[in-house]
Amino acid sequence: MNAATAHQPQPTPAAAHRNITQDAVVIIPGIMGSELRDTTTGKTVWGLSSVRWLLGAWTRRDGLAALRMTEDELEGKIGRIQPVQLMRHSAWTPYLKGSEPYTNLINSVYGCVADPAAVHEFAYDWRLPVATNARLLADTARRHLQAWRSHPAHDSARRGRVDERPARLVFVAHSMGGLVTQAALDPLHDTDLAADTRAVITLATPFYGAVKAAAILNTGRGAPVPLPHQQLRQLCATMPGLHDLLPQYACVLEHNDARRLTPSDVAALGGHPDLARLAADAATKRAAIPLPGHRAVAGTGQTTWQSLTLADGVLQPHCYTVRRNSDHSLIRKPDGTAEHFDVMGDGTVHKESAVLGSAVTPLPLQHGAAAADRSAVKAVQELLRDDIHLGPPMGGPGCGLDTPDLAVANTPWKIGITGVPTPAGVTCEVRSADGTGVPLTPRLTLTKRRLTATVETSHPGLYRVTIRTRDKAQVSQLVLVTPSALEAAAEDQ
Repeated sequence: MNAATAHQPQPTPAAAHRNITQDAVVIIPGIMGSELRDTTTGKTVWGLSSVRWLLGAWTRRDGLAALRMTEDELEGKIGRIQPVQLMRHSAWTPYLKGSEPYTNLINSVYGCVADPAAVHEFAYDWRLPVATNARLLADTARRHLQAWRSHPAHDSARRGRVDERPARLVFVAHSMGGLVTQAALDPLHDTDLAADTRAVITLATPFYGAVKAAAILNTGRGAPVPLPHQQLRQLCATMPGLHDLLPQYACVLEHNDARRLTPSDVAALGGHPDLARLAADAATKRAAIPLPGHRAVAGTGQTTWQSLTLADGVLQPHCYTVRRNSDHSLIRKPDGTAEHFDVMGDGTVHKESAVLGSAVTPLPLQHGAAAADRSAVKAVQELLRDDIHLGPPMGGPGCGLDTPDLAVANTPWKIGITGVPTPAGVTCEVRSADGTGVPLTPRLTLTKRRLTATVETSHPGLYRVTIRTRDKAQVSQLVLVTPSALEAAAEDQ
């Protein structure tokens, strides 16, 4: 191009082909991630959007009674509880803390496919065993793939893709959903399902379990706890789905060694020994099932329980774990004691439990936000469209966020921030999860190399704490603020 033609209008190139996948996508939520309805009453028993409902569910003694497993359900007679849809609004659970809605993830997936018919949202009854839901998922995924391959938009989507290959399956799974997906790929359910799967994307999946699941069963042993935590323990004591999340690695520190939880340990903690035994057997079977094209997004940088000690049926969690040499002996200090390692995680699942193989994208995020975080959603989009492993994220390492899962109105509570050496460039915002009201911006102080802030809210509700750092990283967590004791007593009268 010479000087005479440099500024002349250039021909408009042909429109670029849309960068979309021709594959069929199935989205699988985590525990507590599906709205549930009681078919005998027609009432929604988990998942209403009202914060008032959420407060009532956890602060009234019978607020979640309909979710408790019945004798028929424990014997395998299911159907009383019906899954409705993936959660479309924020929720909260003791210990597991706040969980963001799946709206961002769902919308981002729909933006990567040729037609909405290519996406299936697999809601399921998360109280039931992973194995039960896996059988349902295997059947659903097969029917979804067949239906999409027969859809008129499928052939159009194939054009412009390499070799114009027909659609295969891509599973996008959060938390427990990754376990359900892995179990669904057992060839005993469908001999060809794994071959028809291009990729499995897991977000914060506890492949080896989580110490928090054991802590939930042990709630109230040795110390008084708030009513919401008692509610959760009663709900989970005979819930197979919760037992499927128990740690399946050597997490019990004992006599300067480490061992696995046993069914008798689980019984002493307050769980069900038979369910613990079935969960351990199921975990062993799942471990032998490969995940085709697996890409894991693992939360990092958050304070996370990784091991535990037991004393007279009382569990003490620890934010560190042990590691082994190639001969399976523990790595030890010069004096012979076991070396402790803090690998952190997403606040619920420690990093080493969320990883299978080397295809991992580590992101500084909380467990409940793993399916909504913009960086995680971006990773899902890229993997859907381009089948490229992103590897570690570019930019800074972000930060860790530590909040209480439950606070009380008109009572101060603390926020802790790790991974940043100074408050310079760090902002903290606390606002209602529905976006209403004026946000609070508590002052950050540096104490013993740890940033902290004190918050006090005047009204009960669900609040989102968001931390942003100078490297533009962002991490958030939901905190449920209950009425004061006097207000709660007045409401019950």
